[in-house]
Amino acid sequence: MQASDIEVAVEMDMSLGESPVWSVERQTLHWVDINRGKIHVWRPEAGAPPETIALEEKVGCIALCEGGLLAAMASGIVRLPFDGTPQRLAANPEWRGEGGGNRFNDGRCDAAGRLWVGTIDADETNPTAALYRFDDGELTPCLTDIGISNGLAFSPDGRWLYHTDSLTRRILRYPFDLASGTLGAGETWVDLQTLGLPGVPDGAAVDGEGCYWSALYDGGRVVRFSPDGELMAEHEVPCPHPTMVAFGGADLRTLYISTATQHLDAEGKRRWPLAGSLLSLPAPVAGLAEPAWRP
Repeated sequence: MQASDIEVAVEMDMSLGESPVWSVERQTLHWVDINRGKIHVWRPEAGAPPETIALEEKVGCIALCEGGLLAAMASGIVRLPFDGTPQRLAANPEWRGEGGGNRFNDGRCDAAGRLWVGTIDADETNPTAALYRFDDGELTPCLTDIGISNGLAFSPDGRWLYHTDSLTRRILRYPFDLASGTLGAGETWVDLQTLGLPGVPDGAAVDGEGCYWSALYDGGRVVRFSPDGELMAEHEVPCPHPTMVAFGGADLRTLYISTATQHLDAEGKRRWPLAGSLLSLPAPVAGLAEPAWRP
């Protein structure tokens, strides 16, 4: 494992930090605390603490959109204008209201402006979740029989969609047609068991060289894979539960890392005082600008 240059970007106590998204236009990082139903908004150059948007339910992930954010909340997809009234766009077909159900989890937009978003089994054990494409106001299931939909990313040339069911500890890639938004047959691209890597693959991002960066939840590290699936680097994280990565900064060469405290007891929190914080790592190459949702 490589010596780590990871630093604390924002010291926090998030329960389940997730879905960091960098806006090139606003030079702003946005991310969520899923369990607490919060969206954090931070402009590093401003030298001020993050602003917080409090929601009424859990929020799995966010995406950029014109004049605001798109939020995949537990019960459905909502557009959140920076100035204006929230607009509900679609209901989560796996949510049962107060009875619970499968909430939305990881997601992001493709280069054509479609939102791809997956769900997570309520017990995190059974293959009851799915990956959906949100296009033309409709949610279309594209992958099913999933336990925890995660690791969604696209290759720079738009030929591949990467995805994992975290429970399997495997990352798959699917031939992807950007024009139609359709997937071909998936193939196992990375197997953590085969590589002897700990934890499970969580959130991810792809850099300008087409390399895939994955946060290994319960593995205490962030790893980088070549376009051929070769393990290129491991970066130790000062807590066991990194959750997702995103490229940001003026040159897109800062890798931001969200983390969690949700599975740590009091002793674990004392041992890992930086758990729940937003971390950062200088990246060897620039990342890709995050696409925005376009209705």
